[in-house]
Amino acid sequence: MKIFNLDSPLMQVLNKVADLMWLNILALICCIPLVTIGASLTALHSVALKIVRNEEGYITRNYFKAFKQNFVQATLIWLLLLAVALVLFGDFYIIRNAGIDFPQFLQIAIMAVGILIIFAAIFVFPVQARFENKIIRTIKNAFVMSILQFPKTLLMVVIYLLPIILFMVSMNLIPIIFLFGLSVPVYLSAMLYNKFFLKLEAQVEEAAAAKDGAGQEEPEEEDDRIFKDELDESLITEKK
Repeated sequence: MKIFNLDSPLMQVLNKVADLMWLNILALICCIPLVTIGASLTALHSVALKIVRNEEGYITRNYFKAFKQNFVQATLIWLLLLAVALVLFGDFYIIRNAGIDFPQFLQIAIMAVGILIIFAAIFVFPVQARFENKIIRTIKNAFVMSILQFPKTLLMVVIYLLPIILFMVSMNLIPIIFLFGLSVPVYLSAMLYNKFFLKLEAQVEEAAAAKDGAGQEEPEEEDDRIFKDELDESLITEKK
């Protein structure tokens, strides 16, 4: 039957489901040391974006390639975000439980900073997966993207919360969360930011082509990421 041909829509959907399930397992395993969560999420976004663009190839090989390429910087970004989050949580806890009347604006300020950190965190690992920059530039680009794509940023927050909501609704859903709780939200998010990334990548590639025409040497090692150190300038002019 044609429905079971490898090129049929049904088989393509089933292949993507299988890829996402295996990708989720890889990501969970690589998150176990905790310190490697940043590298794991970056690799997860890298492969999920390939799946969205129908460029996935070998899931395991692509995952560990991205994991290795981004390990150091993604880990540092993760530890930095974690440290900031712990400080903000500690400050908020002290304000709420110290028995001292702190100014209300202080609580509002801490909550506002926390929201901004969440917005930056939503995009920072996708940005790390596709654009090579210094840590501060990567975080800045991620924050600018989250503001320019504000409606999508809010939708991505909701998507990432869905596994937690499902867990709270029913413990019977744990197997589904275990198999798809990371990969599916990241895949859906990649569908949202893919078009925006394509526009930025086109700008980067045009700039790189101009530099190559001026005699710049090609990078020796093949890398899936795009190279640009001043991307935020392009982001500021981007309106969609």
